[in-house]
Amino acid sequence: MNERDNPPAPAFETVLRAAGVRITRQRRTILEILGDGGDHPDALELFRRASSVDATISLSTVYRTMKLLEEKGAIQRHTFEGGPSRFEQAAGQHHDHLIDVDTGEVVEFRSDRIERLQEEIARELGYEIVSHRLELYGRKRG
Repeated sequence: MNERDNPPAPAFETVLRAAGVRITRQRRTILEILGDGGDHPDALELFRRASSVDATISLSTVYRTMKLLEEKGAIQRHTFEGGPSRFEQAAGQHHDHLIDVDTGEVVEFRSDRIERLQEEIARELGYEIVSHRLELYGRKRG
């Protein structure tokens, strides 16, 4: 998973326009920053990045924009180990997360073995998986 997996800002704009939301200069800046990043920023980090581009952007604008995108299914909110909510694009291939407990870095990964094992366990227990999230917490060796 990397930066090119994120949709460009116009994809986020399309979602908001379809919801009847006006795309202001400040909101467009936030969407561009969100679309350019390959990470899982929290609202404060998005605000820091956006306000360095446009000093008129408020933290409340960031929060409102993220809430709208989440409500419309364009982004997902994650809260790793009680930390601040962090955001990532909702569309795209399913993946899981490994969170570095020392740095807070979020590493995305996909494992067909893990996916098969989850399906097997659910089937053995008489279930069909309709959704899941896997978060691993670790520390770099060495």
